[in-house]
Parts: sequence; structure tokens; C-alpha cells
Amino acid sequence: MLSAAAGLPPTQAALLGGTLAALMTTLGALPALFIAKLGARTNDALLGFGAGVMLAASAFSLVLPGIEAAEAQGWAPFPAGGLVGVALLAGAALLLWMERSIPHEHFIKGAEGRSGQNLKRTWLFVFAIALHNVPEGLAIGVAFANNFGQGAALATGIAVQDIPEGLVVAVALITAGYTRGTAVLVAAMSGVVEPIGALIGAAVVTALPLLLPVGLGIAAGAMLYVVSHEIIPESHRQGHEHWATSGLMVGFVLMTLLDTALG
Repeated sequence: MLSAAAGLPPTQAALLGGTLAALMTTLGALPALFIAKLGARTNDALLGFGAGVMLAASAFSLVLPGIEAAEAQGWAPFPAGGLVGVALLAGAALLLWMERSIPHEHFIKGAEGRSGQNLKRTWLFVFAIALHNVPEGLAIGVAFANNFGQGAALATGIAVQDIPEGLVVAVALITAGYTRGTAVLVAAMSGVVEPIGALIGAAVVTALPLLLPVGLGIAAGAMLYVVSHEIIPESHRQGHEHWATSGLMVGFVLMTLLDTALG
């Protein structure tokens, strides 16, 4: 799918990359039609795997290319790193603000953000999952705007980690009391924000090239926030830290290989 995007404008390539990630979320959710429950160790290992992919993607597909892009625009190495660092903090702050402002509900932690009493509980789950997918979509878009190879590597890595993520989300919804069909549909819907975010990220950076280092930094900060604030604590909550850490290491290595091969 991504090979067909070679030579396309960054916005179109980003849209394809984001769509691939969304489709993989749906694909991963489908086994929930037949699987009622995941073992706690398997669940934590899958969460750790996703965290590892996102950590490596943040470092190798976003932060380092962001510094390189700033230097290409004439920034000296130290100020270039500072620019991307400030953007990274801004990305994390943006996710923090969204977490506190948008009503949503985590599977284990419960409700966060403003009161969502008037919303069906299903939609609170949707908002929580979508919040986590927004940084992935933006990252795909900004990466494609910078370099097709880096965009393809990042989109592929996120698509791979979206498969177990879709399964984890769907099974968690079933455990929370939703029907199998509803759980799969909600998990699939959560991925819709990824192509939208990818298109927005690519369009903004393409229209304003000077924002490329900043965009890469913001995307990295948002992803790191999700990893630290939600995924790692969730994967360690049930006492299977070794499984979660093993999954993280495998995900990190896989994303590093993808970035090396495609970037």
C-alpha cells in the first residue's frame, strides 16, 4: 500500500499511511469476535510492544530528523536541539491539556477530564482511545512531509503496533460489558483519527516548511506523553512488568529496524 504512495504529494502519502494504520487497528480488533479474554501477561506484553514502537519512533523518526531539519534551516546544533526540545515539551503539554479538557474514560483508571455524565460510557472509551491515536496520526503526517522513507517507516511501525492495540482495546471493551460487535466497532472507530491527523500534520508542515522541526518535535512530545502517562503504567498495573518490558524491547528493536531499512 505504501509503495504505491511513492511519488505522491506528502499530504496524499500521509493520508494513505494514516489509513493503513487505521485499517490495522480494525484488523487487530476482529479476533475479539471469537476471543473473549486475553491473559494478563499477554495483554501487558502487547501494551509494552506498542510502547516500544512509539518510543523508537519518537527518537529515530521524529526527534533526530527534527534536529536535522532545523540544522538544514540554518540553526546551529545546540539551538536546533533546543528548538526541537521546546516543541517536544509543547506537544506533551498539548496532550496534557486535551486529557484534562475532553471527557473520556480509561479501562482501569476510570474517568478523566471534564464531567462526561451526559455521554454514554462507550463514547468515553472512544474519546480515550482516540486521544491516544491523535499523536500517531500527526506523527505520520509530519514524517511524510519531511521524508517519504521516514514517513513510510513510521507509518509501517505504527500500523504494526496498531494490530495488537486494536485487539487489546476490543477485548477490554468486552470485559467492560459491551457486546463483541460493539467492541470491534468502537475499536475500529478509534482509528479514524489517524488518517485525519496525518492529513492535517502533512498539510500544515507542507504549507509552512519552517514549521517542520517544530512539527516533528510536537509529534514526538505527544507520543512520549502517551507512552509515559498511559501505556507503561497500564502495562505494569497487574504485576507483569517483565512481560511488559520484554514487549517494549521487542517493539523498540522492530521500529529501529524499520527506520533503518526504510528511512
